[in-house]
Amino acid sequence: MGVTHRSVHARWDGKLRAVVDAGGFEVVADEPPSVGGTGTGPQPTELLLASIASCFTLAIAYSADKRGIEVTDLRVDVTGRYDGPRFDAFRIEVHTAAPRGEELDRLVSAAQRVCYVTRTLAQPPEVEIVTGG
Repeated sequence: MGVTHRSVHARWDGKLRAVVDAGGFEVVADEPPSVGGTGTGPQPTELLLASIASCFTLAIAYSADKRGIEVTDLRVDVTGRYDGPRFDAFRIEVHTAAPRGEELDRLVSAAQRVCYVTRTLAQPPEVEIVTGG
């Protein structure tokens, strides 16, 4: 059976900066100095957008590989639309030199089925917050 849980760990690093241990890799999240951060890393909302973009990029590459389709110059741009203190919509733009047209549409459909991040956002999970010592 596969992995049933995945965890990351964040520690506060002063001001509005956090250092996250994600699979043994260190990722910094920060806010700009204008709101009290140090400006030394992406904002948490940008990391959310990065999660969407990277997962969808890899899902397209994975789906193409499974189908023997060569993908060139693949880029995924993600924009979140703010509605107060949350995003209420995401726009995912897929750019590639090849494939194009219907073949790309089929890859995007396949990617939608295997991208964990967009599937999670499409049917939001329960969020449980607990405190500990």
